Amino acid sequence: METRIDINADIGEGIGNEAELMPYISSCNIACGGHAGDLETMKAVSKLAKKHGVKIGAHPSFPDMENFGRKAVEMPCIALYTSIKNQIKDLISVLDKEHLRLHHVKPHGALYNLAAVDEKIAHVIIEVMKSLMLRVRLYVPYNSVIAKLAIENQIPIMYEAFADRNYNSDLTLVSRTEANALIKDSDTMFDHVFNMISAEKVKTIAGEFANIKADTICVHGDNPDAYALISSLTKRLKSKGIQII
Repeated sequence: METRIDINADIGEGIGNEAELMPYISSCNIACGGHAGDLETMKAVSKLAKKHGVKIGAHPSFPDMENFGRKAVEMPCIALYTSIKNQIKDLISVLDKEHLRLHHVKPHGALYNLAAVDEKIAHVIIEVMKSLMLRVRLYVPYNSVIAKLAIENQIPIMYEAFADRNYNSDLTLVSRTEANALIKDSDTMFDHVFNMISAEKVKTIAGEFANIKADTICVHGDNPDAYALISSLTKRLKSKGIQII
């Protein structure tokens, strides 16, 4: 059986590299006003995704543009629920006008990381998904709190792993405050990703191998070397007979 993998990137975040990235990805996560983006950027990158046949996802976050959504924001659950829901609805309104369909939802930054381990935050996201009555997929880390909650609530999921991030032994991402958080070398990245796809294992910073599953692989679009890394990764995966879907 042929091996298949989805390659995704976070876009619409003000970097302006979307046209370069689109030919090398199969899905995208569009910032929808929480940490970056507005209706105009959503429209522009949605059109690019349509042109390249790239699946479109919403990329909501804590409402915190100042910190690019990478710091946890203390706020009542109902306020967070309303913010996430409105962000997704804003993107859906743009997609409706372009006759496009939402494929998935992927939380951003601190919201994503907290939902992986914090049941309260994960529950807020699950309730948003349920309230919108969307049968779209939720991109989640393997063996995370939000993955388990989504399965319990019959929300379709795709397990996501990160091409450009190192992992702790518990499968959480190494904090960006640490020097070894990011993978910046294309050879190291390919080995990292290929191992996750072919062996369902990831080498942690402790040097051991942990079990992991990945249906989709993310390369962060705000990385200055995103184009070089994603294009190299996609080409090398294809050379190994892995289909990008």
